[in-house]
Amino acid sequence: MALLLLLLLFFSCLSTPSLSDPRATKAAMLCTNRTAPTPSRQLFVSNFLAAMDALTPLISAKRYGSSINGTHTLTVYAFGQCMKDLSQQDCNMCFAQCKTQILNCLPFQKGTRGGSLFFDGCYLRYDDYNFFNETITDRDTSVCNGTSNKNGVVYKANALQLVSNLSHLAPKNGGFFVASLSRKNVSVYGLAQCWEYVNATSCRNCLADAVTRIGSCPPKQEGRALNTGCYLRYSSQKFYDNSTVVASSSGNHGRRKLAIILAASFAALALVLAAATFAFFARKNLLKRRRDRRQFGAILDTVNKSKLNMAYEILEKATNYFNDDNKLGQGGSGSVYKGVLPDGNVVAIKRLSFNTTQWADHFFNEVNLISGIHHKNLVRLLGCSITGPESLLVYEYVPNKSLHDHLSARRILQPLTWEVRYKIILGIAEGMAYLHEESHVRIIHRDIKLSNILLDNDFTPKIADFGLARLFPEDKSHISTAIAGTLGYMAPEYVVRGKLTEKADVFSFGVLVVEIVSGRKNTSFITSSSSILQTVTVIFCRASTYFLDNVSFADYHFSFSFSIY
Repeated sequence: MALLLLLLLFFSCLSTPSLSDPRATKAAMLCTNRTAPTPSRQLFVSNFLAAMDALTPLISAKRYGSSINGTHTLTVYAFGQCMKDLSQQDCNMCFAQCKTQILNCLPFQKGTRGGSLFFDGCYLRYDDYNFFNETITDRDTSVCNGTSNKNGVVYKANALQLVSNLSHLAPKNGGFFVASLSRKNVSVYGLAQCWEYVNATSCRNCLADAVTRIGSCPPKQEGRALNTGCYLRYSSQKFYDNSTVVASSSGNHGRRKLAIILAASFAALALVLAAATFAFFARKNLLKRRRDRRQFGAILDTVNKSKLNMAYEILEKATNYFNDDNKLGQGGSGSVYKGVLPDGNVVAIKRLSFNTTQWADHFFNEVNLISGIHHKNLVRLLGCSITGPESLLVYEYVPNKSLHDHLSARRILQPLTWEVRYKIILGIAEGMAYLHEESHVRIIHRDIKLSNILLDNDFTPKIADFGLARLFPEDKSHISTAIAGTLGYMAPEYVVRGKLTEKADVFSFGVLVVEIVSGRKNTSFITSSSSILQTVTVIFCRASTYFLDNVSFADYHFSFSFSIY
């Protein structure tokens, strides 16, 4: 049994995972204008088909291959190869589509005697002469796609630097290299590959020529150099998979021999290490499942079976791999990014921080408490991901920032009018009333503050971030709980006694109203001895004292206004 497990582990290590993305997108197809004579055209087509059929098993075995079929005058030379980051399954799919589309060079109807087809994942060429020693010809070209990047100057500099780096690194790495470059928060991704019949020197020359050709593409989002002996591409989106990169099989046979000797020498040690590794990861996986069960309980199965569940890879790609350009904000529970789903919907995606022990509670609260409630003044939860390396929450996108941004001392946004302030205060109150009284469950938010009030396009307020929220049965008016919230917004009786009721939210709402009316944040009033609450209290106490010291209230006209923008 142990031997069987070792053999299964060994063969599983040899297999390559598939991304199910063969990248069968056509970059360019180049057909020659030479044609076979009409009497011999049928024989040429027959040789062409035989050459294509001979390539298929070679591609399936080692991801590249060449074939020669026919007589001296009607010989067909063919070559095909996949990009080395493709899995074997994706390679087979890409090449199968490549063989179908190369027929558009019309060898059947016009007898065209040569053609090259560049896909983003594979390459195919046939011709009537031996081209296996060619690297640069007059048919080489470049293709530029997309609009100009919004960070034009920086993006262009990064793209040119990246392709230059790739042209130097690929020849030293068996003719293949993938890399990315990010400077000044602008990222660019690239891939360089030389075909298997090209040696290191020719590979270097071919890629140097490709760098020159592709140099006219930036600042456009994407560019490709399509040479006879190599392929070079850059893009603003990550398109390669550097986890399935296949080592080069070309070049030095001495290295292969040495590798075989070393592999044979350490075979016994490798099996022992494989067994230990298998036991380690099996135990680790078991412990992780137990930990997940403890942390998430029944919600783990609920999420995996519900419509809320979203694939981590889709959300990661939606944010351009959590690019800083898409970052909307940072809070105590995690960072939030703008994302565009495959269906075009714009969403906000939160990455939960793992630097505190409460992150599992935060995830549970967001999913379990607010997934089933809907109100115009509450941010709606659209989905979540629990399967990836980190937990993600997906919300509706609220474009007009938060109240904190509008009351910021930097004043990057226009001041709020009195009508808008009234609308915001009323909307927050309606959202809290729904949580406390109208929802089918009673929820206390515990963290009502400026940064947790988001504003829609029409300045409709939406309460966000339910990570600290608590759910109470209808028959309990209060409960003893651990203190949580934001200083300056927490009710004194809650802080002192630890008794949580709806009054905690109402107190926070009162602080929020004072901030909205005054146009200043609570912290902006804090000095060595006073805060916004102390300031307001002193003002009203002095006003009350003045009233009490006067005999007739009717003879006194009191006016009061806050200092605003």
